[in-house]
Amino acid sequence: MVKHSILGGKVHVYKRENSNHWQCSTYIGGKNRRVSTKEDSLSRAKDFAEDWYLELRGKNRLGELRNEKTFKFAAKQFEREYEIITEGQRNKEYVAGHKSRIRMQLNPFFGNKGLSEITPGLVQEYRITRMQLEKPPARSTLHHEIVTLRQVLKTATRHGWLQHLPDLSPPYRASTKVSHRAWFNPEEYKRLYEATRRRAQKPLRNRYKYHGEQLHDMVLFMANTGIRPDEALRLEYRDVEIVEDLDTNETILVISVRGKRGVGFCKSTNGAVRPFERLLERNKPSPDHRIFPTLHRELLNRVLEDENLKLDREGNRRTAYSLRHSYICFRLMEGADIYQIAKNCRTSVEMIEKYYASHIKNSINAAAINVRRPKREKKTAL
Repeated sequence: MVKHSILGGKVHVYKRENSNHWQCSTYIGGKNRRVSTKEDSLSRAKDFAEDWYLELRGKNRLGELRNEKTFKFAAKQFEREYEIITEGQRNKEYVAGHKSRIRMQLNPFFGNKGLSEITPGLVQEYRITRMQLEKPPARSTLHHEIVTLRQVLKTATRHGWLQHLPDLSPPYRASTKVSHRAWFNPEEYKRLYEATRRRAQKPLRNRYKYHGEQLHDMVLFMANTGIRPDEALRLEYRDVEIVEDLDTNETILVISVRGKRGVGFCKSTNGAVRPFERLLERNKPSPDHRIFPTLHRELLNRVLEDENLKLDREGNRRTAYSLRHSYICFRLMEGADIYQIAKNCRTSVEMIEKYYASHIKNSINAAAINVRRPKREKKTAL
C-alpha cells in the first residue's frame, strides 16, 4: 500500500492495492476518521485531504464533530441480527423486504447521518421528499419504510448507540373516518365468476383456454379460502388436503399456509373443493409443484374492466387481494364468529373489526338494538 503524509503527519494519503482512488485518514475528536478522495491523481487527492482535514478541525472547534455511529452502521447491524434471530419465524421475502428498503431508500437519505441527527423533523423531511417524487410511493409503501427505519433505530437503542427512540409518527394524522378494503358483494362476485367461467369455456383464442381455466379456478379457490395472493403463489399441491369435516358434514380443504409469520392453517368452504379438483385433473402435478405459478393479473384486470368491476363505489381499486376481503365479508354476513374468522385468515380481530365489520350491515344485531322498555300499567284509583 502506497502511503504519503501531509500537514506535518496529521493527515495520511494512501492507496490500496486493488483501488484506483486515493484514501485519506486522520485522528481528530477522539476518533480515527477516513474517507475516499475519489481522485486517482495524487496532487488532487492531497488537496482534497487538506480541505477535508481543515473542515473537520473547524467542526471540532465548534463542537459540531459528532463521535457516534451512523445510521448505515446501525442498519448493517440490524440486518445481521434480524436474519439470524427471526430465521424460521419470518418469511424470507419479508426479511428481504427490510434489506431492500434499507438499500434503496433509507441508506441514501439517512446513511451518513449520525444516529442522534435522526430527529422527528428529519423523518418528516424524508416523508416529504418521497411524496414529492414524480411517481410518489403508495401510503402502505411509505409506512413499510418507516417500520424498517424504526427497527434500525431500535437496534441502535438496544446497543446504546442512541439514547432514546425519536417520535416517528406522522405529525398530521390521517382522517379517522371509517374505511374499508375493496371487496365484491355477493351480486358482484357472481358477475365476476360467471365472466371468468365464460372466458374459460369460450376463450378469445384457443391458446388462451388454459389461462382462462386457471384464472376461473383461482378466483373460486381464493374467494372460498381467504388466502392472501402472496400465500397463494407459495402454495404447493402437497399443502392442500381434501377432508370430510365432522363439524359441518361437508367436504372441505385443509391448507397449510406459508406466510410472513411462518406456517398457519386454513379450512376452506365446500366451494373451494371442485376448483382444486379441476386443478389436479388439468395439471397432473407433482406434490411439490406450485398450485398457482402466476396470479394472471393482466387477465383478471381485463375481466374486471370488461365487467365494470375494477373500482368499487368509493373508488377503491379491486385486485386479487379483494377476493380475500370478499371471503371475510361473506363469512361475517353469514354470522360466523369473528374470532374464528381471524384465526382462519391468520389475522387479528382488531383488523377485521376495523376494515371489514364496520361496513357489513349483517354484523349489527337489530334485536340487540331495537329494545323497548316494557310499558308500566297505569294504576286505577280506588
